[in-house]
Amino acid sequence: MTARRAAASAPVGKTAEAGAPADARGALVEIERPEAGLLVLTLARPEARNSLSSAMLAALQEAIAMASIDGGVRAVVIAGKGPAFSAGHDLRELTEHRGDPDGGRGFTELLMRECATFMLSILRCPRPVIAAVEGVASAAGCQLVATCDLAVASETARFATPGVNIGLFCSTPMVALSRNVPRKRAMEMLLLGEMLSAREAAEYGLVNRVVPAGAALDAALELARTVASKPPVTLAIGKEAFYRQVEMPLAEAYNHAAGVMVENMMHAESEEGIDAFLQKRTPNWNQR
Repeated sequence: MTARRAAASAPVGKTAEAGAPADARGALVEIERPEAGLLVLTLARPEARNSLSSAMLAALQEAIAMASIDGGVRAVVIAGKGPAFSAGHDLRELTEHRGDPDGGRGFTELLMRECATFMLSILRCPRPVIAAVEGVASAAGCQLVATCDLAVASETARFATPGVNIGLFCSTPMVALSRNVPRKRAMEMLLLGEMLSAREAAEYGLVNRVVPAGAALDAALELARTVASKPPVTLAIGKEAFYRQVEMPLAEAYNHAAGVMVENMMHAESEEGIDAFLQKRTPNWNQR
């Protein structure tokens, strides 16, 4: 990406601004603001295929928490550094804890809680979150793509939940996957553990758009710009309502959505938007 501007602040060694110093481990997540309203989080463990270690999950969690309260952020893009988006959990890290007195159970339980907390924080973030996928997104990396509100993939991207091939069924990726693609498609991915092409992922509904190789980040940023041009409170209201109603029975969902629309109608953004529509002018989302 060209002409990126560094984020305002980020702890060294966990998340880091573009150009900021890092400790011996380096920045696990690079945080950049390419332009007003947009935040890019880049997974930066290319030597480990951007695997989601405990430290990486903590860095991502911190970055999403920051984006959630930063009024200057209108949309978030998550990308991967190097040839892979993310290979999922760090199997070396998990294996190292086999030698713990409990055989690694305690660490594995903690890691799964950290991962679930991070995935839920994306859904609860009031800013839309967009995945920009180049290369492979497998296991928990595929889970991350499925969890994001939108996803753009390059033609060379690949997706899989291959845990079944190594005796570790992708049970937590299954949660996000089964809520994003048809049930039979999800089971096919989980039971066979085979790689999907980007085009297949789009047909399944796992990604929104497929673009030429190397163009995923630019395309995701273009989506982010469009999103950032919308009224921010309205987007936050709508995103929260979407994820709440989708888990409800039909009648309950309609009742909830109706209440949300009433509250939205009472907000100044709705007043401005409707006035602008009736007056045939461009709305000013910053004046109220």
